[in-house]
Amino acid sequence: MAAHLMSTRAPARDHLDWPFFADSHRALAAELDGFISKGGLGEINHADADGACKKLVATLGAAGILRNCVPAEFGGVSEQIDSRSLCLIRETLAYADGLADFAFAMQGLGTGAISLSGSAELKQAILPKIAKGELISAFALTEPEAGSDVAAMSTSARRDGDHFILDGEKVFISNGGIADVYTVFARTGEAPGTRGISAFVVYADTPGFSIAERIETIAPHPLARVRFDNCRIPASHLLGEPGEGFKIAMRTLDIFRPSVAAAALGFARRALDEAVAHAKSRKMFGATLSDLPTAQSTLGEMATAIDAASLLTVRTAWRRDVQKLPITREAAMAKMTATENAQWVIDQALQMFGGRGVRVGEITERLYREIRALRIYEGATEVQKLIIGRELMKAVK
Repeated sequence: MAAHLMSTRAPARDHLDWPFFADSHRALAAELDGFISKGGLGEINHADADGACKKLVATLGAAGILRNCVPAEFGGVSEQIDSRSLCLIRETLAYADGLADFAFAMQGLGTGAISLSGSAELKQAILPKIAKGELISAFALTEPEAGSDVAAMSTSARRDGDHFILDGEKVFISNGGIADVYTVFARTGEAPGTRGISAFVVYADTPGFSIAERIETIAPHPLARVRFDNCRIPASHLLGEPGEGFKIAMRTLDIFRPSVAAAALGFARRALDEAVAHAKSRKMFGATLSDLPTAQSTLGEMATAIDAASLLTVRTAWRRDVQKLPITREAAMAKMTATENAQWVIDQALQMFGGRGVRVGEITERLYREIRALRIYEGATEVQKLIIGRELMKAVK
């Protein structure tokens, strides 16, 4: 299954009139719409996820879209990474094709920690190439026994003169197997729990680094279990100070978590548009499906669920970009609501298509597979609920 699933249309842009957006964002949306409508993404072969993602990174880099993943000093668009821009781009790309969204998102997530805490030398060596699509990045946090519970991390990094030696494994690493550079989190032991974790940059050609297993999922994309076996890296590849890794990881995720919600919105908007078009053309009981009150009611609920999630998402990005305030709670609310609502919206769209909706190769079938992972990665829905509750308790004096 391949390119016929991709859309050259753009998602609805009514929300660009909301006060959360500036003229620069409206200009970005117009640029993205032009890029998509002219077939800028090219053909995307989902049967070859590795090859498709490599090609997409190069395409998005050549189009200047990846410049939104790095600060202006290193070839980016804005002085600091702009969350609202990330959201607009991911929503647009997800609407067109899930792999296009994935390729963009991982360039930012994979190097977000470098933008935040890397040395000047590391930033200069890596970030301009990320912006041009000349390097592919990955974010290596999750372990077989340490997913939501980061404190259970066992991958270790011990100091040896001017180097650190890494040992351990990471799993479910997006871009694993095709990435050139990995941001890796390992236990250095300065303190118990999350306070004893540090962050490092590891290049894919470093001796001792290997791909232990390629992982296939219901929505194919490059994914792997990676191994560090006496992997020796320069101490200059440490990000921030020893023991700051967890803080760096959470700051990185806070920047990009609203954009996960935006990707879910892109999938949901595509599902709604497909459902509306189908309802208007599907003949049923001497009329069309869209004439039936039950169909109209369902479409109304779908549209409302999307707008509710969109408001939470752009509020979160605006709070970070403009108010410069913490967004831990708001990002969790947006991520949880957008992904859960999108799952429901897509399910309703598939139901409206009937038997055709589950046929392999149909848009609804593809969306149904793609949305499922978003309810898990970068913090499962259950974890988002815990984060929201914890932040509420903190606010009570």
